[in-house]
Amino acid sequence: MSTSKVETVDIVIIGAGFSGMYAIHRLRHYNVVCLEAGDGVGGTWYWNRYPGARVDIESVEYSYGFDETLQQEWSWPEYFSAQPDLERYANHVADRFNLREHIRFSNPVDSMTFDERENRWHVYTANGDQLTCRYVIAATGSLTAPNLPPWPGREKFAGEIYHTARWPAEGVNFSGKRVGFIGTGSTGIQAMPIIAEEADALYVFQRTPAFCMPSGNRPLDEAHEQEWKANYPERRKQMLNTYGASLVNYADRSGHDYTPQERADILEQAWNSKSAFQLLFAFRDVLTDAEVNEMVCEFVRGKIRTIVKDPATAELLCPTTYPIGGKRLCIGSGYYEMYNRENVTLVDARTAPIAAFTESGLRTSSVHYDLDVIVTATGFDAVTGAMDRIKIEGCDSRKLVDKWVDGPTTYLGAMTSGFPNLFMIHGPSTPAAQAQMITTGEWQVNWTADIIDAMGRDGFTCIDVTPEAETEWAQEVEMVSMQSLHRFADSWYNGKNIEGKKGGLMIYVGGFPRFAQLCESAVADGYQGFVRK
Repeated sequence: MSTSKVETVDIVIIGAGFSGMYAIHRLRHYNVVCLEAGDGVGGTWYWNRYPGARVDIESVEYSYGFDETLQQEWSWPEYFSAQPDLERYANHVADRFNLREHIRFSNPVDSMTFDERENRWHVYTANGDQLTCRYVIAATGSLTAPNLPPWPGREKFAGEIYHTARWPAEGVNFSGKRVGFIGTGSTGIQAMPIIAEEADALYVFQRTPAFCMPSGNRPLDEAHEQEWKANYPERRKQMLNTYGASLVNYADRSGHDYTPQERADILEQAWNSKSAFQLLFAFRDVLTDAEVNEMVCEFVRGKIRTIVKDPATAELLCPTTYPIGGKRLCIGSGYYEMYNRENVTLVDARTAPIAAFTESGLRTSSVHYDLDVIVTATGFDAVTGAMDRIKIEGCDSRKLVDKWVDGPTTYLGAMTSGFPNLFMIHGPSTPAAQAQMITTGEWQVNWTADIIDAMGRDGFTCIDVTPEAETEWAQEVEMVSMQSLHRFADSWYNGKNIEGKKGGLMIYVGGFPRFAQLCESAVADGYQGFVRK
């Protein structure tokens, strides 16, 4: 039995990414401890150091808004910042607001149990820390738990294997090497053009082709930066009133309202707009009308066929089995052009699936590939993965992983019934990656902190949600998903990237303004759906 001293604190925050860092700042009038698995701050931007890692939201938007001085003093070098600049920003914020004094690094949470008599959580870390606290805030991130390759024989491979979500800080030397790259999602699309310039040969194992927009990245124009800084408070309010908490131009007319030539001109303008997601909002119904969506799909396929010189390769790169926007739209720089290089080979891993790792490479159902390095960009056990990997027991010793065995159930994406005083930021059934995550994370932390503050003022020590409220929220999530085309794509949005994972769409696609209004109304209406005692 452990003899470690049990510490008593008010709040434990799990994760020192951008939401967790802000939660420390917002709640520091309590005794707060943040437990972080890594040895630095930044969450996604700490772990994902692969070549080309870059945000796909303009950095003037993808940044904190809680402190005006911070907004004015910080300058971004590019429109879409690279990982080193985002990690540098996270460290600047941690230092500027003295957040590190609350963070315990390299100290992942192993398990936590709720004591119903005390209305307190008991939290245990892999390093042996034992804490008891009134509240836990899980800022564990939507894309945190890497999905490891499922194929057998990994231990046999004599070369180097890397997962993009656990990239060595010192980097990887690909010079003169034969590289196999598995995964053509957002990560692969960013990393591969850079690796291709260095490697002797690059074999791209594609299971599902991706829609990719040109990033439009360039050095940040000083006048653009100053214009934003002069209007930051107003811009932040505008962002929260848009579908994705981002100031792209949202069209108000249907794609059916235009002639074919007018549509082509609008789409061409969106493609060249240097605003990453403009193509999805070129018409008001791209994500809701299958016919309009197909118009946009075919426009992008035409771009692929124009850019990629080999017709057979171009056709393999054209997505045909899901709507554009159904999976997260990828943003790249030179991705399609990369396939015109003589040292790059596209392997169709759908018709000839990967079968196994071997001592010298990868074997598909039809061919063996000799490789020196294998890079796996096989994604994440998204949304629920990080929570599932912590042993969490709520009331009546019920395990969260058992409750969620058929898919996650929550109320407002913030809490799950039977697990009192446990709040989630960007949890299942929130807008999460459908909305700009720093700004919406700030909003969710503020909403959560206001509830915790009110608990103390009102003399309560325990807050839970009802099963009926979970059912109603599930109906809301399902209702808005039926109005969109997201349901027609297998992706990490619905867990279909993980074999055996159950449940429907785990992302709320009704837009951030509706989500925020429903959260605010529930609290204002006497904590509808909650139970306080």
